[in-house]
Amino acid sequence: MTTSLQTAFDRYFLTNSKESLKEYQSVMNQAMETLKSVVLEQTPFSGAKPQLIKKTLQSHFPNVHPDEAMNSELLFQRLKAAVGKHSISVHHPSCAAHLHCPPMVPGLAAEVLISGLNVSMDSWDQSGAATMVEQIMMDGLCRLFGLPEGDGVMTSGGTQSNLMGLMLAREHACMKLWNWDVKKQGLPPEQHRLKILCSDAAHFSVQQSAAVLGLGEDAVVPVKTNHAHKMCMKDLVEKLQEMRTAGEYPFVLFATAGTTDFGAIDPLMEMSRATKKYGLWFHVDAAYGGGLIMTELHKHKLNGIEEADSITVDFHKMFYQPISCGAFLVKERSSFAYMKRHADYLNPEEDDVPNLVGKSLQTTRRFDALKPFLSFQLIGKNEWSDIICRTLYLAKEAYSMLKSDGAFTPVHEPELSTVVFRYTGEGRFSNETEDFLNSRIRDRLLNDGEAVIARTKVNNRVCLKFTLLNPLLKTNHLMHLLQRIKEIGRYESGRLKDEQNRS
Repeated sequence: MTTSLQTAFDRYFLTNSKESLKEYQSVMNQAMETLKSVVLEQTPFSGAKPQLIKKTLQSHFPNVHPDEAMNSELLFQRLKAAVGKHSISVHHPSCAAHLHCPPMVPGLAAEVLISGLNVSMDSWDQSGAATMVEQIMMDGLCRLFGLPEGDGVMTSGGTQSNLMGLMLAREHACMKLWNWDVKKQGLPPEQHRLKILCSDAAHFSVQQSAAVLGLGEDAVVPVKTNHAHKMCMKDLVEKLQEMRTAGEYPFVLFATAGTTDFGAIDPLMEMSRATKKYGLWFHVDAAYGGGLIMTELHKHKLNGIEEADSITVDFHKMFYQPISCGAFLVKERSSFAYMKRHADYLNPEEDDVPNLVGKSLQTTRRFDALKPFLSFQLIGKNEWSDIICRTLYLAKEAYSMLKSDGAFTPVHEPELSTVVFRYTGEGRFSNETEDFLNSRIRDRLLNDGEAVIARTKVNNRVCLKFTLLNPLLKTNHLMHLLQRIKEIGRYESGRLKDEQNRS
């Protein structure tokens, strides 16, 4: 290959050449300007239907691998028109449907460094300093959650972390009960007797993990929740006793510190005592509520989490980091021995360097620890606490507004930042009509591009849900959104009445 041809490639790669640095700065500036314009101009959503968005994309990009390159200015114009315009805007105050936060600026800066460095976290000779950043992040996180002898690893998020927790619990139980090494021998003959206990409000990843681990979804035993949507301890004890009598082996108790719908935190301290009494692994899914550990005002709600054998934490929820960014923690470093793998090409142990591949289900893995690391350095713990407390306060504000307005029925008092409620229109409608109206309200707001809120079911009745993860939201935003919900509810109920009269 000629030198001139190699030089022509310079601008496509980040190097110390003038051409490369000029191209990098140009493209990054265009990307930044595109993002700024989208954030400044955008509504929560365009309201466009999937087929229209697909048609727009195909119009702007008729070939996903064209023979000739497109001019970068034209490219970013088209990206803004076809992608930016029709993306859900998590930065908008009326985007309040899911556990999907507006990302902090330090996290966005970290993403630039992560992609530019492009290190992989599996072995020392692919990462260098990044390995140490992740390790000190995990050490600090373990101390924060009261696990002084613990260890951890970054993950893609709660689903992966929960899978890892249940996998380690399974390995531990099989070794303890039957001296059986699942990693080498596969599942034991008694596998059908292994049971997982969680509340009936736990994340679906429990069933998903049970299936992946070869135990089957039937291995998951749901425990009733009480009036506060937390695990009912009476039902838990009864189920544990029933299992023992039936000759089954409950091996893990899965607690939730922040359920998806209600933000409910299970009674962690009571559950930890039950795990000690019955010899169970204790896993806490704190993907949502883990951020409370940063606050003096609310961290008591996590009392008992320090007794967990493993913990799930998501930085892309109440730590306000860009997706994806999660962590998995264990109380004892030795627990990771169940996951360890050997590969000669990934720095064998005799090299005497840290290799994180032995703590993860992933091999190639991004330097995601830099996002919370950078954010923690640029935002002090006191200010971070204020941000989280403000987020929870907004949920209390929304609840107060709903409670004082006869057009709504709040379903619960928020513990974190989700608020589930039902538009009832002063109680003038049947349950079925209310179901229809609540569904229509959510759809109208989304399809008209006014707001993105969630729809869920409670006791088989359709409800609406705010998931508030934007601390910049103001009270008047909530007031306006509730007013629009009432206006749409009145309009749709009138339209429904007219249709019924005509028929």
